Amino acid sequence: MAKRVQVVLNESILSLGKDGDLVEVAPGYARNYLLPTGKAVPVTPSVLRQVEHRRAKEAERQAALKAEAVAFRTALDTIGRLSIRKQTGGDGVLFGTVTNADVAELIEAATKRTLDRRDIEVPEVHRVGNYKVQVKLHPEVVAEVSLEVVGS
Repeated sequence: MAKRVQVVLNESILSLGKDGDLVEVAPGYARNYLLPTGKAVPVTPSVLRQVEHRRAKEAERQAALKAEAVAFRTALDTIGRLSIRKQTGGDGVLFGTVTNADVAELIEAATKRTLDRRDIEVPEVHRVGNYKVQVKLHPEVVAEVSLEVVGS
């Protein structure tokens, strides 16, 4: 079997890895494709130091994002309950439903911070009452918000 060479990727390549990863590839693949196109650089001590520095910076950035998400979760907990008014029919049944976009607007109005509606998980809401809504703030931080649906 042929000897493999180590290279550091300059950009993400689906079959190999992400930007900054140290990977082993066939020498011909590195020599004929990765190196000439600038998608990778050969491994040297200075390149390894740069990779470690980049990983440390990324770890700091991720820690800051997580701390911000935890702080926002605390802010959502202090708000307590969000209330939304929807048109109802007989017996407290809603005309329509409460969507994650509705909840995102409520949170934005209460906290002045925008959230992506796809990060909000609303249970099936077809009646007036209290519900728990899951809000994904970070891959490791999930907040739970009380939602009160009031009929009009």
